[in-house]
Amino acid sequence: MYTLYYGRGAASLAIHAALKEIGVPYELVAVDLEAGQQRSPEYLRINPQGKVPTLIIDGRAFHESAALMLMLAERHPQSNLAPAAGSLARAEWYELAVTMANNLGGNFRLWFYPSDIGSSEGDTAVRSAIQQRIESMWATLDARLADNGPYLLGESFSGVDLMLTMYMRWSRNMPRPATDWPALKKYADMMRARPSWRHVTETEALTGW
Repeated sequence: MYTLYYGRGAASLAIHAALKEIGVPYELVAVDLEAGQQRSPEYLRINPQGKVPTLIIDGRAFHESAALMLMLAERHPQSNLAPAAGSLARAEWYELAVTMANNLGGNFRLWFYPSDIGSSEGDTAVRSAIQQRIESMWATLDARLADNGPYLLGESFSGVDLMLTMYMRWSRNMPRPATDWPALKKYADMMRARPSWRHVTETEALTGW
């Protein structure tokens, strides 16, 4: 049994969908981010960084969305979260997961929380630079899907598709959302129709995507 501490639509979203894809029993514990529940003494005991997700595995707390995706894929090799261990496709999968975590996850963190680098939402130069970094990744991923879709690994769905869909959702209110790129728009429509994504959208009461 897994226990996932999640925030609505936050970095826990891909892990929530991954648990549904695997089909294992799990429990959900909502963390109200708007109310600051992630900074409560109770939550900080299991996640000192005060972030989501936190996944309890065999009684131990683990963090970081990309790391959790890798852990789940390794713990459930029969699932469709990753290609076979040791294969070149698996190496490509690792590369995609880390690349997106660094270039999308990290930059979105700065987009939503500019105070992390001592900036503010009114600092247009910083905001523009972050936006350009994110849009550069959209262009790269759009070209990849256009050339070798429908999924990031071609014909095979995997956990990195859940990660990308989460990041794309985060862009929905940006000046240029990910769905402005044609291949990414087609990809988003396909992923949003996936049962696991529909389930987490309903469970977390998400709107707008």
